[in-house]
Amino acid sequence: MKLIIGNRNYSSWSLRGWLALKQSGLPFDTVVAPLFGDDWPQRQRDADLLPGGGRVPVLWDGETVVWDSLAVLEYLADKVGRERFWPRDDAARALARSMVAEMHSGFAALRSNCPQNLRRRVEGHPIDEATRGDVLRILTLWAEARSRFGSGGPFLFGTFSAADIFYAPVVGRFLTYGVAVPGFALTYMDALWDHPWLGEWLEAARAESWTIAQYEVK
Repeated sequence: MKLIIGNRNYSSWSLRGWLALKQSGLPFDTVVAPLFGDDWPQRQRDADLLPGGGRVPVLWDGETVVWDSLAVLEYLADKVGRERFWPRDDAARALARSMVAEMHSGFAALRSNCPQNLRRRVEGHPIDEATRGDVLRILTLWAEARSRFGSGGPFLFGTFSAADIFYAPVVGRFLTYGVAVPGFALTYMDALWDHPWLGEWLEAARAESWTIAQYEVK
């Protein structure tokens, strides 16, 4: 299999797709398509990106193509078993699915106000009211998952799951922009950021030479 991603430093959706591949345990190659360079409009029309409308990530499995990080995760879950990604307990799985879906479709203020930039640490970044609302909602979801279903380990549902894959970029945003969080959330963030897969991604992100100006918040 081949996964096409954007710049690791900036592309949150690429991080989700890549973590899903790692969680699957299946072998894959990674191809980086740098975002928003001079050749980006042409690169988006290339045959390997075109099925996804020129967006990343795109997964090729032989002649089969899957785009969108949630579709990638579900495709892999069908291949290796859904229990690798989702909690076994019905109530836990229902909450995890709802949290992933909400992350996939929502939190526009946080995305806009705090773009992913894993190499940066920004002091005194202004957080507007809409973004504060997103942060509060995320913390509420994390608290519910941890209190109800987190006894089996340090992650949202105990063991590493689809929920952690989808909220990993949120942890990155909170760290980049110094978002204040309560102790339980900081403990979770530390556990996730200490995961070896996140370490591998971050090391590669720091080694990238590309800079995207609109994501370099002053």
